[in-house]
Amino acid sequence: MRIVGVDCGAERTGYGVIDSDGRRHRLQTHGVIRTSAKQPLAERLQKIYTQIRSVLETSQPDRIAVETVFAAVNPRSSLLLAHVRGVVLLAGAEQGVAVAEYSPLEIKTSVVGYGRADKRQVQMMVASLLGLPAIVEPHDASDALAAAICDVTRAAFASRMRGGGVKSVR
Repeated sequence: MRIVGVDCGAERTGYGVIDSDGRRHRLQTHGVIRTSAKQPLAERLQKIYTQIRSVLETSQPDRIAVETVFAAVNPRSSLLLAHVRGVVLLAGAEQGVAVAEYSPLEIKTSVVGYGRADKRQVQMMVASLLGLPAIVEPHDASDALAAAICDVTRAAFASRMRGGGVKSVR
C-alpha cells in the first residue's frame, strides 16, 4: 500500500510518501512546499495545489492522510490552514484517491504512543519506524510521514479486526 501524508501549512506544507505492508514501512520520498506570506493567498494556494497534484501523479498513492484542522489561538491561522487543506483534498479528489483525516492527538498516539509528544519525539519515532539513520528534516516533512504511518497503522489494525486476526478472550 502506498500512502501520501500531508502536513498542511500556509508557509510550509510537508509531504511524505511511504510504502507499507502494514508492518514494515519504506520511505519513498518527502519534501516541503514553501510559499511566502508576501504572496497573495490565491497564488500560494495554487502553488501548493500544483505541487501536491504533481506528488500524487508521480507517486500514484492508494490513500492520502492529512491532519484535521484544529482551533488555533489565532483564528486567521485556522482559516489559512483550512484553505490549504481544501486544495489538498481537491487534488486528492481529482486523482480519485481516498483521503483519511486524523487529529494531531491520533497521529502522535499512533506513531509515538503518547498524544502530547513534541516535534522531536515524532521525528525520532518516524526515523525509527522507517529505518532511517537520521531524523527527517524539516519537521513539516516528518509530520507528514507521521500522518502516513498513522493511516497505515490504523488500516492494518482495522483489517486485523475484520479478518479475525485478533481473537477475543472469554
